[in-house]
Amino acid sequence: MATLSDIGVAAAINILSACVFLIAFAILRIQPVNDRVYFPKWYLKGLRSSPLHSGTIVNKFVNLDFRAYLKFLNWMPAALQMPEPELIDHAGLDSAVYLRIYLTGLKIFVPIAFIAFSVMVPVNWTNHTLEHTNLTYSDLDKLSISNVPLGSQRFWTHLVMAYIFTFWTCYVLKREYEIVASMRLHFLASVGRRPDQFTVLVRNVPPDPDESVSELVEHFFMVNHQDHYLTHQVVYNANKLTKLVNEKKKKQNWLDYYQLKYTRNQSKRPTSKTGFLGLCGKTVDAIDFNNSEIERLSKEIFDERTNIVGSTKYIMPAAFVSFRTRWAAAVCAQTQQARNPTLWLTEWAPEPRDVYWDSLAIPYVSLSIRRLIVAVAFFFLTFFFMIPIAFVQSLANIEGIEKALPFLKSLIETKAVKSFIQGFLPGIALKIFLIFLPSILMQMSKFEGFSSISALERRSATRYYMFQFVNVFLGSIITGTAFQQLNNFMHQSANEIPKTVGVSIPMKATFFITYIMVDGWAGVAGEILRLKPLIFFHLKNFFLVKTEKDREEAMDPGSLGFNTGEPQIQLYFLLGLVYAVVSPILLPFIIVFFGLAYVVYRHQIINVYNQEYESAAAFWPDVHGRVITALIVSQLLLMGLLSTKGASHSTPLLITLPILTIWFRFFCKGRYEPAFVRYPLQETVRKDTLERTREPNFNLKEYLQSAYIHPVFKGEEDSDSDAASEDGELEPSLVPTKRQSRFNTPLPSKRSGSSPPLLSDFDATTRV
Repeated sequence: MATLSDIGVAAAINILSACVFLIAFAILRIQPVNDRVYFPKWYLKGLRSSPLHSGTIVNKFVNLDFRAYLKFLNWMPAALQMPEPELIDHAGLDSAVYLRIYLTGLKIFVPIAFIAFSVMVPVNWTNHTLEHTNLTYSDLDKLSISNVPLGSQRFWTHLVMAYIFTFWTCYVLKREYEIVASMRLHFLASVGRRPDQFTVLVRNVPPDPDESVSELVEHFFMVNHQDHYLTHQVVYNANKLTKLVNEKKKKQNWLDYYQLKYTRNQSKRPTSKTGFLGLCGKTVDAIDFNNSEIERLSKEIFDERTNIVGSTKYIMPAAFVSFRTRWAAAVCAQTQQARNPTLWLTEWAPEPRDVYWDSLAIPYVSLSIRRLIVAVAFFFLTFFFMIPIAFVQSLANIEGIEKALPFLKSLIETKAVKSFIQGFLPGIALKIFLIFLPSILMQMSKFEGFSSISALERRSATRYYMFQFVNVFLGSIITGTAFQQLNNFMHQSANEIPKTVGVSIPMKATFFITYIMVDGWAGVAGEILRLKPLIFFHLKNFFLVKTEKDREEAMDPGSLGFNTGEPQIQLYFLLGLVYAVVSPILLPFIIVFFGLAYVVYRHQIINVYNQEYESAAAFWPDVHGRVITALIVSQLLLMGLLSTKGASHSTPLLITLPILTIWFRFFCKGRYEPAFVRYPLQETVRKDTLERTREPNFNLKEYLQSAYIHPVFKGEEDSDSDAASEDGELEPSLVPTKRQSRFNTPLPSKRSGSSPPLLSDFDATTRV
């Protein structure tokens, strides 16, 4: 078991690593050659120009102003100066609320740590239980509940502290939920006109033998929303076309590069190889080869577009339907449209840049089956993944390494090496195993068929948190492989499981301290250094940048990565709440993480990350729910732990805590969550009225008719958009229909042609 000196070595290593990263960042960020890496967001906004375009040759690459090096930490106060309203205008509500997660952690754990060290630590430390046992223990264990003797009256202190910590956590969570809900409603009320405010996504449109999907959608909404329906766009399966268009863009970029290269040196035509990555295969003239490839792809794209326009099999039973007012869209999105609740399913449309088009091509009837398959796959992934983690964890200790590599025993027993292994290796080994997990979980979410990128990330985040709870938390506490644990749990009574886990918790405090330092301290400091983007940017500039477009893509800032960042934060909430009563020594390490991460990510959001979408903080209910879950888990495990310490008389009082916490969860869900899933009609009427007063002649149809075109069709010639626009002003009061096999339609449909709906020569408007 690790001693205080081992923890000190681990802390020294990680503090040194963090300081090295921060100093390296402070130096690299002021070098002109790295400007696009550390300030890409300002380039995207057009508010910053490259320093490479002015000054001497040396000044273009190296900052020779030595005064700048003396202010290498000025980025920290600069990151904290921007007020939150300005931050929302600059980076969006999602980014601002993401930062509030770190603030919430500080608000919860700073007071808890103060109380714990004032009350809990003296109560634990002043016992001598561990000294009179044969157990191997460290000075850290004397600070934990393990040092309190069996049946001691001092356990009443832990019980009272559990109540105080629970009430304080719930108070902070309620206050934050109230603030974020208010921020969301204010943001939705103040944000400018957006297509998603007027649009709903309609899924599972029923088949009809007489009308196409487009005609059916138009007819249904002109009948049932006759005073409010404006226009619609059916959903096409353009996944194959998307691949062809992307491939053509790459070939065009290569062609631009080779033509530029030939222009600079016309003595020799550039050549390339046709094989993998241009490293093997037949040598060809690069310009002629890429020209021929572009011609081939252009023909395939034309044929595929023709197929999409000319065949109904590419039209999915879904559509984006737009209305004249926000009020009408809100009513449609939040009500049942048909007698059969499985048909004509409506939901708020994601904003256009948030739409995940590949999922819209998945038949709605297959979504339930896909989600069942993914649920089963995730179960097996979670438990199979624990096997290599358990193996690495068993090796990442003194006994495991000496058993596997006996010839290194003399070296391992050296004090410095031993401290390094016990204080650093377990955390880094676990971190390495988790690198590939987010990509796997994101692919699972895509297979499930969610219609927006934000929904994909939220589902992936949920699974990532569940995985970390089982593998990082429970898997690190309980020894043995996953299926052994699963077998033990299945053969235990429900009240024995908290005891089994609870008795192991104090023994793993040291491991989680090292994990927090490796993943939290050094990891966050490594985040601001952006070492990977820095290396890739310069490699791309040196080897791959062929055109100015390439240069822009080389500085792609990326986004926050909610699917990985938020679950990682939630793990620290879980550790803090579980160990607050059991072993408070973890709390200072967690507080340092939240404080450092808040400053670092505020800097990144202001200067680096460019969020792909804006969901108006739709993820906050998930954040709140996971903190509540962590709180309940901490209460159940404390209950199990106290029962093993001869304090069973406290169990009836502890049972009340999870009941109260669950009630609190339902209270917050009913009070605040509607603001995240619905849009108040009162707000829509107010905003619609205000907008009509300010812009009475605004052409809303023209604004909306191209908003939800599939990206591969944008930029095409729209030969009859003007006619479509004029048509929209002359809507008849009756809607003629071609339906012969139905007698339940009160009004006819205005469509008279028998041809399937087209893209109007690739224009995505649907004529009304």
